[in-house]
Amino acid sequence: MYLPRNSVSQLYKHLLVTYHSQSSPVLILASLEPDALCACRILTALLKRDYIPHRIQPVAGYNDLATAGEQLVQPMKKQRGGIGGVVVCLGVGGMVDISTVLGLDNISHGEDPSGGVQVWLIDARRPWNLGNIFAGRPEDALQLLDDNLGSRKPEVVDGRIQPSYQPGHGGIVVYDDGDIEDDLVLEREAYLSLLKMPDVEDDGELLDDSDGASEVAGPVNGEGRSRKRKSWSDREDGDEDEDEDEENRRPRQRRRSGSSSTVASSPTSTPRRRRQDSQSSDTESSPSRLPPSSSSPAPRQASPRKLHRRLLRLRRDHEAVLHKYYSSGATYSEPISSLLYSLAEALGREDNDLLWHAIVGVSSLELYGRTMTGVGISTSLDAGGSAGWGGQRGERIRQALRDEVRRLNPPDPNDTRGEAARAEASGVIPTTARSPTDTSIRLSPEPRFLLIRHWSLYDSMLHSPYLAARLHIWSDVGRKRLHKLLAKMGVSLSQCKQSYTHMDMDLKRGLRHSLLTYAPMYSLDGLVPPPDTLGSGKSGWGFVRSWGWKACLSAMDVGVIIGAILEVGKSGIHTDATGKVGDDRGIAQGKSLDDEDGTLESEAWVERFWEAYDALGNIEALKSALPTAQHLHRAILRTGTSLLEKRQIRHLRAFRMAVVKEGPDVQLFTHPAALTKLALWVSEAIAEQEREKKGGKSMPLVMAGLNERRGVYVVVGTGGGGGVVDIAAQEKRKQRVEAKARRREEKRAVKHAEREERRRREGGDDDDEEVEAESEEEDEEDEESDGEEDEDRGYGTNRFGNAFQEVVDETNARVKIDSFEHCVVEVKKEDLSAFLESLSMKAVIG
Repeated sequence: MYLPRNSVSQLYKHLLVTYHSQSSPVLILASLEPDALCACRILTALLKRDYIPHRIQPVAGYNDLATAGEQLVQPMKKQRGGIGGVVVCLGVGGMVDISTVLGLDNISHGEDPSGGVQVWLIDARRPWNLGNIFAGRPEDALQLLDDNLGSRKPEVVDGRIQPSYQPGHGGIVVYDDGDIEDDLVLEREAYLSLLKMPDVEDDGELLDDSDGASEVAGPVNGEGRSRKRKSWSDREDGDEDEDEDEENRRPRQRRRSGSSSTVASSPTSTPRRRRQDSQSSDTESSPSRLPPSSSSPAPRQASPRKLHRRLLRLRRDHEAVLHKYYSSGATYSEPISSLLYSLAEALGREDNDLLWHAIVGVSSLELYGRTMTGVGISTSLDAGGSAGWGGQRGERIRQALRDEVRRLNPPDPNDTRGEAARAEASGVIPTTARSPTDTSIRLSPEPRFLLIRHWSLYDSMLHSPYLAARLHIWSDVGRKRLHKLLAKMGVSLSQCKQSYTHMDMDLKRGLRHSLLTYAPMYSLDGLVPPPDTLGSGKSGWGFVRSWGWKACLSAMDVGVIIGAILEVGKSGIHTDATGKVGDDRGIAQGKSLDDEDGTLESEAWVERFWEAYDALGNIEALKSALPTAQHLHRAILRTGTSLLEKRQIRHLRAFRMAVVKEGPDVQLFTHPAALTKLALWVSEAIAEQEREKKGGKSMPLVMAGLNERRGVYVVVGTGGGGGVVDIAAQEKRKQRVEAKARRREEKRAVKHAEREERRRREGGDDDDEEVEAESEEEDEEDEESDGEEDEDRGYGTNRFGNAFQEVVDETNARVKIDSFEHCVVEVKKEDLSAFLESLSMKAVIG
């Protein structure tokens, strides 16, 4: 079941009223990423203010999530001696059947399978597992065991929580950011129809491609997403894997249908059909309707074989809808930190600290290439700042945050001379606070430079992914172009290579004007926000916060630093005697540790989560991690330049690929997030080259990083661009599709009326062959319409998650799919070649 956006505070208010000293602490399961980290800070701040005990458990992947379910969640169940409680999932579990992963789906003796445990699921990854949305209520699993449930006042209608809903019964609650209500209309109808449909045997008489039907049935039952949790032993022990999959399948189906069949029969659907059939039969044969002298024979009822075929056709139509939804590729929706800030607003608890966490979480998405079409580069060049993420929807979110900044940070009444307003109008990015006690948030025309307040202007421009791609920084020609740009701006090399805070003030005042003047000459239109116009609302402007005289950081700076802590560690980088780069845990310092399954590595990542969590609330800890962030991005520039200069980017059938297996920084890129940043840097550089040469879109990029200690490659697949979705064009396409669907339904209704008239006139039954021919013709029309719709989209989503799973199913490659990120897998060192060869034959862009 799901909670609508306009009722986002409903469950929290109930928790606030019903919580007492004997209640279980709220358990928070958070993923290891900046957005989830910021959302966790917002939620814990709310819980602390309301004196509600809570526990935070970071989870690195699906294996950790299953372990947390076994050790922390299941003991909360009433069947295990617990008293129930609330579990909040932040950035985890949205794409899988979360009740199965956490062990909340076992039905025994008519008891509530959730055991009084209610899971709040908040995730920005798409597609949703539809079972969490439309079948997450424990009463659904017990519907066939309790006939009195249907007589209760409906608290949940078609998965949507109503205002009359009374929490405390357990189940899965998905927090909707608006996508479910607006975009999943067809999927809701198909899923609920399948749940109500009786179980029928598909003998393959309707369609010849029975294999295709079996492929469709997987996503309908949620199996396609739940199979992501795989380990090395799963690939080596085939028989045990099949047995485990079979065991996992049964409780999942029971939870949804209350029986051992994959499609449950509803206690109300069949009687309703019978009543309708009897009423229509009585009406047609009634003397008041037909004259006694009429000699027309009563129409025959449809034969069982025909009803069976119609039911099969209807079921396959619904399964096709769900299959298309699951196989379309992974995307990203509203950041969960923004959704948690909406919760704080609804409760009236918003302040500058919570607003800053939301801003940092939203700003961090661009660093990891999380767009509305999945992980990939953005192609938006019309605005500066972070306008490349999310298109119009992303800009609406940022504009709402700008409005919040103005509301919570009003002008200082003591500033009678209006110095603050003049400073903001001058376009100079702030580098210091206004006073020793200034902790306000301000708007700033941030250029697309990296850590400019903590680096020189030259280094900040040199390490900017945006500038590196468009100026070809990896080559000598690109460096000369950068020098020419600086010369035209009137900035000498001696000036731009000193710390930005110590640069000449006149140069800093004129920096934005110079960039607006000369950047278009080098196709850098989105380097800085455009000039203000009436009603623009400072579009493209970034956010800056001060901590007195201690520091002044932008939201993007904090996102870069927090990401570096999560990927490398707070204690910085060191090198051993052999010159090998190691992380802060010393795992790579020549120690022979047996960590084939990655357990020790995951534990180190979890410890970094706590370091990043503390750094978000401690400015000194944040400043101490600045060298780590600078080192990581120097490594990205060095490694990316080496790959491009040595022409190590290979071209395969469906994508380009690169392998990082040597060099001084190879150990840094064993972390999936760091490898993703490198892949985005290289992918954007290649995309710019393709755009200059051919004017077309770039191909996707697959990058593999060698983890020599564990003997595996970390593989990341990124999209080839098109990360911004044109909402207006999408709405026009939606209207065209709806118009086609209406015309198609009208045409079907006319054919059905003609067939019924012919049947009454001839006094016989329908010809099965004629019905089949008409059905095939309708199916062909639907396929043509779908093809036109797909061609009209003009952009592709990242389907690497689907392609990875297909390769695992078809080959014997030892692959571990454990990351919450759909496009990240681990492949054994010896199996990489076979894995990539099979992957090259798959569709990686939807």
